[in-house]
Amino acid sequence: MPIHYKGVPLGVRYRADFVCFGAILVELKAMDRISTREEAQIINYLAASGIGRGILLNFGTASLQFKRFVGSAYLTLSNASSVKSVGPRS
Repeated sequence: MPIHYKGVPLGVRYRADFVCFGAILVELKAMDRISTREEAQIINYLAASGIGRGILLNFGTASLQFKRFVGSAYLTLSNASSVKSVGPRS
């Protein structure tokens, strides 16, 4: 998949583990635990690819670990304006 920076395609490509339905980036790991390094990796992949959603799956533990991510391509002003505030009540 091509990589873009500020809308400009770069001369490098990224090979994702899986891309489901053209809209969900799936990153597979087999580690003792998921760290912030792997989380930063998928966040950067989402930003560079323009894909809106991602999931990080870790098969290296006794039970499956997973974490979902939403990229900036999925967050639009129209979506953000419909979300109610969940801050403290005044």
